[in-house]
Amino acid sequence: MVLNQFTAHELLDKLKNSQATLKDILDSIYARIQEVEPKVKAYARYKSVDRPRLNPQSNGLFFGLPVTVKDNICTEGLNTECCSKILTNFRPPYDATVINKLKAAGSSIFPFKANMDEFAFGSSTENSYFGTTHNPWNLECVPGGSSGGSAAAVAGDEAIWALGSDTGGSIRQPASFCGVVGLKPTYGRVSRFGLIAFASSLDQIGPITKDVEDAAILTRIISGYDPNDSTSANKDIPDYTDSLGKDIRGLKIGIPREYFIEGMDAQVKSVIEEAINKLKSLGAVANQVTLPHTQYAVPVYYIIATAEASSNLARFDGVQYGYRAKSDSLIDMYKKTRAEGFGEEAKRRIILGTFALSHGYYDAYYLRALKVRTLIKNDFDAVFKNFDCIITPTSPTPAFKIGERTQDPLKMYLSDIYTISVNLAGIPAISLPCGFTKNGLPVGLQIMAKPFNEEMLFKIAHAFEQNTEWHKIKPRL
Repeated sequence: MVLNQFTAHELLDKLKNSQATLKDILDSIYARIQEVEPKVKAYARYKSVDRPRLNPQSNGLFFGLPVTVKDNICTEGLNTECCSKILTNFRPPYDATVINKLKAAGSSIFPFKANMDEFAFGSSTENSYFGTTHNPWNLECVPGGSSGGSAAAVAGDEAIWALGSDTGGSIRQPASFCGVVGLKPTYGRVSRFGLIAFASSLDQIGPITKDVEDAAILTRIISGYDPNDSTSANKDIPDYTDSLGKDIRGLKIGIPREYFIEGMDAQVKSVIEEAINKLKSLGAVANQVTLPHTQYAVPVYYIIATAEASSNLARFDGVQYGYRAKSDSLIDMYKKTRAEGFGEEAKRRIILGTFALSHGYYDAYYLRALKVRTLIKNDFDAVFKNFDCIITPTSPTPAFKIGERTQDPLKMYLSDIYTISVNLAGIPAISLPCGFTKNGLPVGLQIMAKPFNEEMLFKIAHAFEQNTEWHKIKPRL
């Protein structure tokens, strides 16, 4: 096996024991990128296979091991454009807090940013100014979104591990589609300082990795209180690797009846049922539960998310940074810049959000959505009084064909039906591979836990992973 195919923790062991050098690892990664990137297109602005200098640290926990970063996480001096024309050539003057934490731990930051849906608006990574990313398991299919570039890079062994952001499933859904592990931490667990905002009350940075142990390691490094983020939680951060290898006998798993309904792909349902049976065979106890307000999650999410996006994207007007349209007047410049700089999905969400916040509609839409959001959170709180976790599919379908849903936004939005409630409730959730459809597409198992109980997610996910082989199967690119 070549070095780029190893997990991060395996490579760290090799570096520690002098069984490989950092140069060996980087050479292997770049050779893989040269081989498959023209087909996968996991990275934004990637045009050359020439390897730029990383100047990594050779000390610290990570021994200079590189991390791939989504294009909406600020990296000092390195283009961070949210895969949007309107942020063309924007180079932040500072690093996001998660980047500072990684560097302090001895990591290097990969010089190419991962592709994504523009401003994280999408479920397929088809809305990028730099073009569509392809799924390594089937190049005719989407990798999911909006962190599709990060997931495709990890799945295709073009990255060792990666960071993504999750507003309504944008880490977990692409992790499911690409057959890798993706964690959305509790809201406030990881600093959002330096994350270019989509919806501030929903966004959360998290890891996309090849196995659960890597996710535990990376989550531990990027978590923690940050005074630069007013929503950051000042709570102790456990060593999540201590949760690995634990017995799950007697753990109570809730299976929500609202998630196993008409519309779920039959093969996905079968794979998920087999995964639940595997957990039962390991001693977990599974019972049906109810989350009665689940039916309102999609409309509530798309009111709150678009409203916050409309407010956050108001700053992109061609004045301070990014793309500026040529014009003879200031007002005309504003209009042309936004008309030419934003893609169609971004415009759609800005318009929807502006409408929801407008006079006469704020109470009817946005305020009511906030109230129903509380009911959704209360549903989860009630279940977690008696259960250790909740298990569902990550997505109702496997990866769909590129172009299949671009003309039907509502159908595209329903791709996130199983993931958005987690963001509305602010709880943590993980997706891990649990099987394949008959045509070889990965299926993801989603595990949810109560707030700030990521240890439970790692405990259950690792127990499942160590008793199956799904995470070891590689796409044949």
